[in-house]
Amino acid sequence: MIIGYARVSTQDQNPQLQLDALSGAGCERVIHETATGTLRERPELTACLRTLRTGDALVVWKLDRLARSLKDLVKIIHELNQRGVGFRSLTESIDTTSSGGRLVFHIFGALAEFEHSLIRERTMAGLAAARARGRKGGRKPALSPADVRNAAAMLADPAITKADIAKHFSVSRVTLNAALNRAGVVDPQAAAKRTTV
Repeated sequence: MIIGYARVSTQDQNPQLQLDALSGAGCERVIHETATGTLRERPELTACLRTLRTGDALVVWKLDRLARSLKDLVKIIHELNQRGVGFRSLTESIDTTSSGGRLVFHIFGALAEFEHSLIRERTMAGLAAARARGRKGGRKPALSPADVRNAAAMLADPAITKADIAKHFSVSRVTLNAALNRAGVVDPQAAAKRTTV
């Protein structure tokens, strides 16, 4: 069975061109997605991929109608090939049921892997450069060094509890304890409790 898949784009909300091309390509059934590609969930595509069986073919008007990225596209086509399902893109004249079409997709797969490696290398180089300049990654601490000093001074007063201090700085007790531990502040209230036991 030849199944067509059409999806509207943000710029072009009229799918008629795709639907005409797919029916002209001999699609026995056309599944039409109205959600744009920016949305992660595409229920019609998921249902379409589930209905395809060995020997079937999935046809799209253009490659970008099927996937949001090269990596996503290669993953979908690879899964279809594993299941014995063919794939055709009308605009790019790609047909994975032919040896030439399979060659094109092997090249796409290699390009997707290369792109992934480049992104990873650039990310690692950027992190290394930031560390060399003395910048650390991660979230900013909830308590500044001055806040930690003030919290330590407040701890010296037995009438003030850690819950009161945490509330004063609008943080949780866990965050307060972690900040005090990092600063090497000894909790006099906890030490007093240990000596009385």
